[in-house]
Amino acid sequence: MPNVDDLARPSYAPVITRFAPSPTGYLHIGGARTALFNWLYARGRGGKFLLRIEDTDRARHTEAAVEAILDGLAWLGIDWDEDPVSQFSRRDRHVEIAYQLLDSDGAYRCYLTPEELDAARDKAKADGIRFESPWREADPASAPKDAAFAVRFKAPRDGATKIVDAVQGNVSFPNNALDDLIILRSNGEPTYNLAVVVDDHDMAITHIIRGDDHLNNAARQQQIYEALGWAAPIFAHVPLIHGPDGAKLSKRHGALGVEAYRDMGYLADGLSNYLLRLGWAHGNDEIIPRDKALEWFDLSGVNKAPARLDLDKLNHINAYYISALEDDVFLEKAKPFLENPGIDLDADQLQRFERAASFLKSRCSTLNDISAAAEFLFLTRPLVVEGKAAKPLKKDGALDMLREAASVLDDDVLWSAPEALENRLQALAEEKQVGFGAIGAPLRAALTGGRPSPSIGEVLYSLGPAETQARIRDQLS
Repeated sequence: MPNVDDLARPSYAPVITRFAPSPTGYLHIGGARTALFNWLYARGRGGKFLLRIEDTDRARHTEAAVEAILDGLAWLGIDWDEDPVSQFSRRDRHVEIAYQLLDSDGAYRCYLTPEELDAARDKAKADGIRFESPWREADPASAPKDAAFAVRFKAPRDGATKIVDAVQGNVSFPNNALDDLIILRSNGEPTYNLAVVVDDHDMAITHIIRGDDHLNNAARQQQIYEALGWAAPIFAHVPLIHGPDGAKLSKRHGALGVEAYRDMGYLADGLSNYLLRLGWAHGNDEIIPRDKALEWFDLSGVNKAPARLDLDKLNHINAYYISALEDDVFLEKAKPFLENPGIDLDADQLQRFERAASFLKSRCSTLNDISAAAEFLFLTRPLVVEGKAAKPLKKDGALDMLREAASVLDDDVLWSAPEALENRLQALAEEKQVGFGAIGAPLRAALTGGRPSPSIGEVLYSLGPAETQARIRDQLS
């Protein structure tokens, strides 16, 4: 297979890709990956990335659906050049080209009624041959006067239509398997394959990167390009995303809109990195920042086998990006995901949250994990002690150790770092000739009530001296 760069337009022509979603109400995760691949390919080569909304189905079209797609792209950091193109607004241009094909004998008027069409298709199927309208070779003068007609493309009967695909390689379609598709319906409406060819040509698209469920369409579109004498773009058909079980991706697998992943606490960088690796590879690299993605992405790295959605891997990648956030950025993003986001934190709670930020990041795969990870910070006093961590308080000597801990922690110098606090407790354990757990366990129970929490030094540092001593006093009393 030729290298895709050998297939490209002349060097003076910029790379221009497009993303052409139907406005279904949200940006599907598979569509988001397609958009990302197109964006990276164009931007990484100094080219243009364009949007076209395929909104010819007016019964389903709403502006809210279009906005949902645009918002999803913007959240992922995918920008576009020029205003999005409405396919519906270009209807007159599509009709013009259909009649151009009629005039050049590349198409013909078909007057078959629905009943006649069904009968002709059934007969062709029974005979094991390609369906072909009898109007293909009929004398136009024999057409019924003022009757409705569809315009059919006059597809070649013999030979094969060949696609040189930048992902799939050389793909050949026998022409006797491709019938004369309708390009203009009897109501005057253009059909998908004609509209796509006209739009991609007029938008000067150089590379069409899309799901391999469009591979059959590529053969039909190639024939239309050839009939019009237009140069076809480079095709690159990417295998679809499957569920973990290998079946076609569905909502039960997680085939949601990107806004659902955003609302579940995934970062745009984390989801983008995961989508990039879902069917494309650069060596063994898992974490690929956006600047490296722009530098490295090429079509030769796209796998031919379908990718499988793996939420554990998504969580792993997202956790990396959360841990890499600056503390103040993490706090801003995490606040809406606290259990009660409608209430404002008071000054003391906010200070605890800020002090704990660097420790909480490593405990979150998604921002939604912050509620459980930070629960110990916002507990109402006196604490209700829960779980195994409560048991040391009931043992002889546990309260004595708690008193000792409170005493040695009453030193402002220690509160500059978690390590200083933990080292002081370790020294206390050595003085008392007990294991560290004899001190750490009752102290953790008193401070967290048995809730999940980071190391004891980080717990102390996060709560601060005043809240720490108050919680200890509650347990001692």
